[in-house]
Amino acid sequence: MLSSLYLRLQNRLAQALQTRREDETGQGMVEYALILVLIAIVVIVVLIVVGHQVSNVFKNVSNGLN
Repeated sequence: MLSSLYLRLQNRLAQALQTRREDETGQGMVEYALILVLIAIVVIVVLIVVGHQVSNVFKNVSNGLN
């Protein structure tokens, strides 16, 4: 009887640890997603700020070739 109780306790502990590992994996993926969103926002802002200058450079080069 004591050994069956021990085995049930061991199984439940193993299940709890497995569930915890899965939760941490999901948390890591959320962190990576937030980092990617932050990088995307920075890239968009840089393109908006620098985009007009790059456009002007290409217009000047195009006008110089004509």
